[in-house]
Parts: sequence; C-alpha cells; structure tokens
Amino acid sequence: MPFPFFGDDKSTIAKLLATLPQMGRVEWIGLRPARRQPLQAVTEALAETDRHLAGDHARPKPGGKRQITLIQHEHLATVAGFLGFEEPLEPGRLRRNLAISGLNLLALKNRRVQIGEEVVLEITGECHPCSRMEEVLGPGGYNAMRGHGGLTARILQGGLIRVGDAVRVDPAAPE
Repeated sequence: MPFPFFGDDKSTIAKLLATLPQMGRVEWIGLRPARRQPLQAVTEALAETDRHLAGDHARPKPGGKRQITLIQHEHLATVAGFLGFEEPLEPGRLRRNLAISGLNLLALKNRRVQIGEEVVLEITGECHPCSRMEEVLGPGGYNAMRGHGGLTARILQGGLIRVGDAVRVDPAAPE
C-alpha cells in the first residue's frame, strides 16, 4: 500500500492525496556524458521506454527504479541559501536529469506523471543526496541537500522531453 488509506474513498487523507490539479513545467534537462563528468544542459532529450534518457551515461536495468531523476526547481534557491550562496544553484551541480517547477514533487511519490504529450513516468521514490554533494557544494553540501534531493522514476512510456513541457499527474493512471 503506497500511502496509508490510499484508495479508501471515505478517508479524508485519501481525498487530499488525490487532489493535485496543479501543473508543473520542465525548467532544465541535463545529461551525463560520462561517469563523474559535469552534466550537459540540453533543450530536449529522448526518454527511452524502460531505459534512460538517450545520451545519458546512466545505464539502469529494465524495470529499474532509477531510470530518470527529478529535482524541485524551487529548491535550488533553498539549498543555496542553506550554504550561504546568494544565487540559486545551477541544476547540473546536483546531478539530476530534470528540474521541475510549479508542482510539489513530493506529492507525486508513487504516482504516474505525464510530461509533454508523450512521456509517462512512474515516480518510484526519493533521490537522497550522496556524499559527492560535499565535493560539489563544499562543506555542509550533503546536509543542505537532505530533504531536497528530488525523486527517482521509471520511464513507462518514452518520447521527447523539452524544456517548457507541462508536467501533470497522468490522467490515464488508475487512482
């Protein structure tokens, strides 16, 4: 059972969890060309069904839970603030594939989302920070990222993802 009371139509919490009319937006797309290399910002990327983003170094297994990663765009300024930076972080520093704005990503856990007209992702869990955040962000980077690491997802239906694409709860997904 993904959430307590999920699917219980009489439950107030189930109704609240199911209410997500907001729509987000893809603000940034990043691909890792090779292991430990900086992410390259691109304006579009091909999401391959049950694989990964074409051109990304990551090679998750079919059925894997971490085929693509997402981060909350609004958290870039939050994490920067924790570290005493004046400007929001560049998304590529955090090693996620997509930066999404306008939608609380944590509200998407265990749900399906549609990006643009084609791509459907199944949100599989949280993407916790790794020790590399100390290297990338400096002392305290790991702790600054805690709770702001984003989400992991499986690519259920591939297609082209573009900066500016809408992100919404998949209307075809079972409730």
